[in-house]
Amino acid sequence: MAGFKVRRRLGAHELEVHDAELAKRAASALLAADERIRVTSDELGFAEAELGSASTAMAAAALVSARRSLGDAFRLNRLNHDAIPGTADEVRARNVRILQLCERAEHALDEQASALADRVARARQAPEIIAGVRADAAHLRTRIPDARETIERLAARYAREALTHVEAHPTEAEQLLGFAEHSVGVAERRREAGRREQAHLALEASTQAVRRAATLLDAVETFEVEALRAEATLAAIVEASRRDLAVALEEPRSRGVANAIAELQAALASLPAVGVNTDPFAHLRRLREAHAVLDAATAAARERATHPVPSMTQVRRAIEAADRQLDMARDVVVGRPGWIGAEALTRLAESERIRVDLSHSLGISAATVKVTGRDDREQMIAMALRVASLASEALHLARRDNDARRWQGRDRSRARRVSLA
Repeated sequence: MAGFKVRRRLGAHELEVHDAELAKRAASALLAADERIRVTSDELGFAEAELGSASTAMAAAALVSARRSLGDAFRLNRLNHDAIPGTADEVRARNVRILQLCERAEHALDEQASALADRVARARQAPEIIAGVRADAAHLRTRIPDARETIERLAARYAREALTHVEAHPTEAEQLLGFAEHSVGVAERRREAGRREQAHLALEASTQAVRRAATLLDAVETFEVEALRAEATLAAIVEASRRDLAVALEEPRSRGVANAIAELQAALASLPAVGVNTDPFAHLRRLREAHAVLDAATAAARERATHPVPSMTQVRRAIEAADRQLDMARDVVVGRPGWIGAEALTRLAESERIRVDLSHSLGISAATVKVTGRDDREQMIAMALRVASLASEALHLARRDNDARRWQGRDRSRARRVSLA
């Protein structure tokens, strides 16, 4: 008993130390969050002066949310320092909540701080950014004639459909560069007029336009390389398709294989003659799809060849065997009413339910089965095997219950004879 009291005192002391440490952490978190909000408020004021209120709206909303969380935290802290703060558990819960609210406040500010700092830095570096945009636009303009020559070279080799996604890229890039140069001029004039927010928006638009123009011109150069790769791959796929097609024509055909062969032959026949402009991407895509369908069909045919379709005789025998097993189980259960336990009865009921499902789709008698599909035959055999398995389990459990009851009767008779003697 004395040892128990010592352990309780030690536990209470450790809890007091924990609560004191928790209170210190809550107080420190309050001070840190309050200081963070004050600093962020000052930074937001400077940022609004440089960027305008529209560019700092999200940061302002985050500051409002942080102040709301900090206000809730201070309210809980006042409750902890009232004359009657409540129980130790209540004070502890408030301190934990104070830490959570302070963390939420700082997290709300962290989400916007880096983005705001980046916008401010960009605004302060506006002259350098404006010069960079103009230099990038001038450099990209020198690439437009090369892009147009590339399109002309591609048009002499490939069909018009192959160039649909890139043929207008040089013109679009030129328009974007014109928009970027105009936006840079707007940004420069608005900045000189002291309209920092409008200058910032115009500068962002010009930067995005230059970036998009560079992407379009890069896509033209990339397309030429991708088209050459597609041509090389197409030649390899054509050769492989012809080899696989020759093999498939020599094998026994199913309906799926015949359809796949016809589709692959049509895809090969659609290839243009030498010297005719073509769309290598479209032909490559069609050949790949047809080749994959043929591979799947031949694999399925080989699988069927290695695993023959069950005969109708096998199906009928499986159902007849299941019915015999089910009849035996029924005889044992019905012959000993009240002796059979719930487990055996459950197995028998499940076996009968599956046999009923089998009857609905295939006929009550095995002789009436006329379904000839592979999947249907395999499903019939699987259901029949399940019926037989459950009936066998029910029969085993029923016999076990019968034996148990028989031994119980013998024990009672022996006990009765002993008591009479």
